Amino acid sequence: MSREIIHNADISTAGADSIMRKYVLLAAGMGLAGIAALAVAGRTSDAQQSGPAVADSIAATVLAAGDTAGLPGLRQPIFFRHDIHAGQYKIECQYCHYSVAVSSEPGIPTLETCMGCHTAVSGTDSASRAEIRLLRTAWSEKKPIEWNRVHFLARHVHFPHANHIKAMGPNACATCHGDVARMPQVYKVNNVNNMGWCISCHIERKVTRDCTACHY
Repeated sequence: MSREIIHNADISTAGADSIMRKYVLLAAGMGLAGIAALAVAGRTSDAQQSGPAVADSIAATVLAAGDTAGLPGLRQPIFFRHDIHAGQYKIECQYCHYSVAVSSEPGIPTLETCMGCHTAVSGTDSASRAEIRLLRTAWSEKKPIEWNRVHFLARHVHFPHANHIKAMGPNACATCHGDVARMPQVYKVNNVNNMGWCISCHIERKVTRDCTACHY
């Protein structure tokens, strides 16, 4: 008889433990749900206060054919817009200037690089379509485009692009060339052929000013 009572007591205790565990789990679930709801409400409130999200892109200025005459910089054989390619569509500089990270020269893209996109991309307006037709004609006739150089250095000066990209990162281009991603037509922002300008940059960054760094 006593063993039966003990057995029944064990069953009751086990049942109570099981019920207690269920309550604990239920309470924990409700607590987590409450925390999640507060977090969502907080994010919603923050989003409402900060306003709509800004697109991670720079919309290029719409230019008519007559607008290009007033742009600073040299006119190129094809009106290549860095503000569309690098700004609006965020194509990395190294995609076109392929050798900048491994050579003293940044490299000018080949027609094959351009046609990698413009075999399919024909332009969104009459002005861009006209320029892309020039590109396609040069490609079909196998005639390289003779771009006009914007930045010059004296013959006795060496500027190894690869060293600067390695030291300052792949987005260092703007340090010398300005915010190219906002330029419809590239123009000279800094006098890169001035030794004082280069030395000031080296002083600011605490790097060598030895003559042999550039004159060798």
